[in-house]
Amino acid sequence: MSTLLIKHVYLVTMDDHRREIPDGGLFVRDGFIEEVAQVSDLRHTTADEVLDLRGHIVLPGLVNTHHHFYQTLTRAVPAAQDANLFNWLKTLYPIWARLTPEDIYISTQTALAELALSGCTTASDHLYLYPNGSRLDDEIAAALEVGLRLQASRGSMSLGESKGGLPPDSVVDSEETILRDSQRLIETYHDPKSGARVQIVLAPCSPFSVTGDLMRESARLARQYGVHLHTHLAETEDEEQFCLQKFGHRPVGYMQELDWVGEDVWFAHAVWVNEQEIGVFARHGCGVAHCPTSNMRLASGIAPIKEYLAAGVKVGLGVDGSASNDGSHLLAEARQAMLLARVREGITGFSLSNDPSRKLLTARDALWLATRGGAAVLGRSDIGSLEVGKCADFFAIDLNRLDYAGALHDPVAAVVFCQPGRVDYTVVGGQFVVRERQLVTVDETRLAENHNRAAKRLVGGGQ
Repeated sequence: MSTLLIKHVYLVTMDDHRREIPDGGLFVRDGFIEEVAQVSDLRHTTADEVLDLRGHIVLPGLVNTHHHFYQTLTRAVPAAQDANLFNWLKTLYPIWARLTPEDIYISTQTALAELALSGCTTASDHLYLYPNGSRLDDEIAAALEVGLRLQASRGSMSLGESKGGLPPDSVVDSEETILRDSQRLIETYHDPKSGARVQIVLAPCSPFSVTGDLMRESARLARQYGVHLHTHLAETEDEEQFCLQKFGHRPVGYMQELDWVGEDVWFAHAVWVNEQEIGVFARHGCGVAHCPTSNMRLASGIAPIKEYLAAGVKVGLGVDGSASNDGSHLLAEARQAMLLARVREGITGFSLSNDPSRKLLTARDALWLATRGGAAVLGRSDIGSLEVGKCADFFAIDLNRLDYAGALHDPVAAVVFCQPGRVDYTVVGGQFVVRERQLVTVDETRLAENHNRAAKRLVGGGQ
């Protein structure tokens, strides 16, 4: 048994009452929270490790609902810097076709290390191509070393160019292979219990890279085993036209035809939807992974987040692939979500004087999306808030740093409004992944060197 006591912090619980405890404390036993209270009310006053973090703010670990770890190897590729989604993909597919199992391993650790340094404790990754013997197992092994929780999505592409799809045939697999491997991964790695470190998700890549048959069979298999489903949807207007021409439906309608709506389904992006389709998500309990930076980077548009929230749709945040964001900083994504929602309000004519009932997305709203929202999207009730019985996943920031000077009258808002940097501590299941702004589970310098070497070989063709 191991215990940890964090005390004298500004504690943001993100519970149903959104409690904020100025002189708060957390007592953790064997990876789960046993007490959340003001320090003066804590029953436990000692532990195996006691940290007095006065001057720090502590929040629930952030939850990343959409990423492509392998894309850290192709950041800022010159030919893909100024392309929209379809051209960006066509530029990068041939490079990604050279990925090896070691590349998957290295890129996973790089992305997760970045995420940990931004306060993230749970990440969903969407790995949808497996060249040169690569497997999802490579990603899972790498993630277990870093120490973050992983929703490992067994992505897939089966609709190559020769069959009318977008990806080249060299990066697609047969549907039989995809389904057989999906079943193997669920049976080998999926842990449905509270506190799970690894869970498997089935995630055919997108309407323009898989067949309807694979979507249907993946849904059947996922529901047989009780795992979640994930895919890209309605990211761009191009996709909308593709679906209308090829399937006779808009993207959301196509998902309904394939039995891809329900509380076990979440979609990445969901930018190009109408009011009726928002209602479909709300009625069926579908979730949305909002990826604001990626949507801006690829000029995809602005997702209707306020409309989703008003309708009761589950919304979380994703940093998306690090070749369409070029970073893996989830706290920065919360800031971006807040700012981009405000841009959209301005475009649509927001005015407090005209409609006092309309409110801007607040800093606390953005943090809710990054914590409770993400947990709901992933279907995990054991994370996302600091409450008794939940996982001891949290991060801490020293507010006495220059970054937050002048903003301490509202420490919670300061975390979002001020330009985020590295967090000071990240704890997953009571275990430190970041301590005093340094990674403790991987060697950052060596990882960067190995990652740069692999990226140079992939993009530059070197050895």
